[in-house]
Amino acid sequence: MVAVPAPGEVTLGVEEEYLLVDAVDGVPVGGAGDVLDADRALRGPDGGPDPGLQRELLASMAETATGVCTGLAELRAELNASRARLESAARKAGLRPLASGTAPMAAPARTVTPTRHYRQMARLYGRLTDETETCGCHVHVGVPDRESAVAVLNHLRPWLPVLLALSANSPYHRGTDTGHASWRALTLSRWPTHQIPPRFASAAQYDRTVAALRRTGVLPSRAANAYWLARPSHHLPTVEVRVADVTPSVDEAVLQAGLTRALVTSALHAVVRGRPAPRLPDHAAGAALWTAARYGVSGPALHPETGERVPAAEAVRALLHRVRPALEASGDEAEVRELAERVLAHGTGADRQRRRADPGTPWEAL
Repeated sequence: MVAVPAPGEVTLGVEEEYLLVDAVDGVPVGGAGDVLDADRALRGPDGGPDPGLQRELLASMAETATGVCTGLAELRAELNASRARLESAARKAGLRPLASGTAPMAAPARTVTPTRHYRQMARLYGRLTDETETCGCHVHVGVPDRESAVAVLNHLRPWLPVLLALSANSPYHRGTDTGHASWRALTLSRWPTHQIPPRFASAAQYDRTVAALRRTGVLPSRAANAYWLARPSHHLPTVEVRVADVTPSVDEAVLQAGLTRALVTSALHAVVRGRPAPRLPDHAAGAALWTAARYGVSGPALHPETGERVPAAEAVRALLHRVRPALEASGDEAEVRELAERVLAHGTGADRQRRRADPGTPWEAL
């Protein structure tokens, strides 16, 4: 039987992706190499490659990563430090990091980062690759083992659209208001498997499915994993939830991390107790995700448990109710509830972009 870790033992970490833009006009610039060189220079003569700051798919993007944390206060400090580090390196390279799920301003065609894996992706997916200038917030949560990770996925499925709604931060794309709160989610939906994962009966079934996708040519031949919005790590006992847009504030990243850890912890308890995962049909999961991408928290949502159309705030509060025991056990309930209510009151990054932006320069809102 799987043992559920004590609240203080459930680890978490966050990866955040950023656009690198011209500091004057907000146009994305393929300057990731310059930013990493600047970071090494700032860290001194012994500064070598560091997993805390990495290249991403396109040369106009960079990724930061926290270490493994056990509490939200520790995570917040690491997020603040990683954002400051990227800001300093980008400034030294004459650029600015932009926390937006898509590029608000028009830009020339993108350059794929020249690694073997990314080049293989470019050959397989063609124009999809250079059009995927999208930035997300990925939360990793520790679990006892890989079997637990796959069992957890089945319980997470109904709640992933709520996490997207709370993080929606990509209303503009190349100078145009898309009418969506998360254009990133719609852009990524064109990729194979970039969706809410199907149900899996075991880790072995999960692995067989990924292997089959590789054999059919839908995934790169060397891909270690599929692109599902929640997935087990291929080499660590963790669950990665990658549904959220990158958030404009550290508070919102902490909110995503706190809710995600509480969801994973709640799912582990359900697995131990033999409670079956909700039977959410794939079409309902897709409809809920699209609705979250369209409206964020400023319109309707599909209730994660009933499937009925409700105000987005009701879906968010259903999530808070669902994970309340886990949040209370970890001591995070007051902080996470306050952060969630703040988003409901003031809107997501997408709402704030639209309120503050000059129509000609939407990137200035960020």
